[in-house]
Amino acid sequence: METVLKYGTDINSSLELFNKDILELGIIADSKRQQLHPDSEPVTFVVDRNINYTNICSCKCKFCAFYKDKADKDGYVLNYETIKSKLKELVSVGGTQVLLQGGLNENIQLDYYFDLIARMRKDFSNLAIHAFSPPEISFIAENNSLSVEELLKELILRGLSSIPGGGAEILSDEVRSKISPNKISASRWIEVMETAHNLGLNTTATMVIGMGEKPENILEHLFRIRDLQANTGKFRAFILWTSVADSNSCNSYIKQKANEVTAYDYLKTLAISRIILDNIPNIQASWVTQGLKIAQVSLRFGANDFGGTMIEENVVRSAGAKFNKTNAKEIIRYIQKAGFTAAQRDTAYNILKIY
Repeated sequence: METVLKYGTDINSSLELFNKDILELGIIADSKRQQLHPDSEPVTFVVDRNINYTNICSCKCKFCAFYKDKADKDGYVLNYETIKSKLKELVSVGGTQVLLQGGLNENIQLDYYFDLIARMRKDFSNLAIHAFSPPEISFIAENNSLSVEELLKELILRGLSSIPGGGAEILSDEVRSKISPNKISASRWIEVMETAHNLGLNTTATMVIGMGEKPENILEHLFRIRDLQANTGKFRAFILWTSVADSNSCNSYIKQKANEVTAYDYLKTLAISRIILDNIPNIQASWVTQGLKIAQVSLRFGANDFGGTMIEENVVRSAGAKFNKTNAKEIIRYIQKAGFTAAQRDTAYNILKIY
C-alpha cells in the first residue's frame, strides 16, 4: 500500500511509474486490485449491446472511421422500431444493459432523444439505459439552447440510467487539438460528468491510448478522473482502450501512432491506471481492442471486470478491430482459465449469476 500511495499524489511523482518494469507494475496493480476485489470475489461481465442511433457527425475526429457527413448516402438515423427490434434481441439472450451512442447530428430534433429514452423505458422497464457520452450531451444541450443540467434532468425524467465515458480519448487539450479539434475540451468533458454526478447519475470513465500522447498526457487524464471521483464518487468503472486505425478512413498520423501501441503498452498503462485511480472501484479489461487472451492477462494487471459481451459494436469495428465478437460462454471460459470465478453482473455491478 505504501508503494501505491507514493505514486498516487501528483503527476510529477507519478512519472517514475513509466520507467518501472512491467512485471513490477503488474504486481503493484494486482495488489491494489486485491484490496478492492480479493481473489475470492468473481470476475464480472455484463450482457449488453451497443446501438449507434446515428452515424452522421460534425465532429470528424481523425481517428474515427465510423462517422458520415449529412450528405453521404450511407448516413442514417435509426427510428424507434429498428432500435426496439435490437433491444428485443438483447433481452432474449439475457441482456441487461444497452449502450446508446451516436454522432453529433445537428438535424436531429430534441424530441427524438426524449421520445427515444421514454419509449425504451416504457417497453423495456428492466433494461439499464446507459446512454449519451459527454460530447453528445454537450452538443444536444447547446444545439437546443439548454444547459447541460436542464438536458440531463429531462433525460433522467424519461428514464436515463447512467452515462458512458465515451469521447474522453485523452483528457489533455495538447492531444485533443491534434486528434479531435472539433470535440469538446477536456475541461468540458469533466464539467458534463460533474453535472451528471451532482444530479445523482453514475457514469463510467474511459481513456484511449495510441494517439501520440506522452506519459504526462496520460497522467493528466488519470488525475482529472481521480480528482472528480474524489469530489463526487460517481464513477463506477474505468475502461482503457487502445486506438484502432486499420481502416482506410483513419488519418495517417493516427494510423502510425495506433500501430506503435502494443499489448505491452496496454498492460503497462492499465497497471498504472489501477495504481493512480485508487478511488474508482472497477476497472474493465478491453477484449475488444486487445483480444481475449490479453484481456485475460489484464486480470493480473489491475482489471477485475471483463466488460460486456457486446452483441453489437460498430465504431471500433469500423476502424478495423479484429476482436469484435465473443459471447458469455467464451468470456466465462477465459475468466475461469485465469483462475477466477466468473459472474454475470448488471450495470450497477450487482451480481446476477455466478458460474
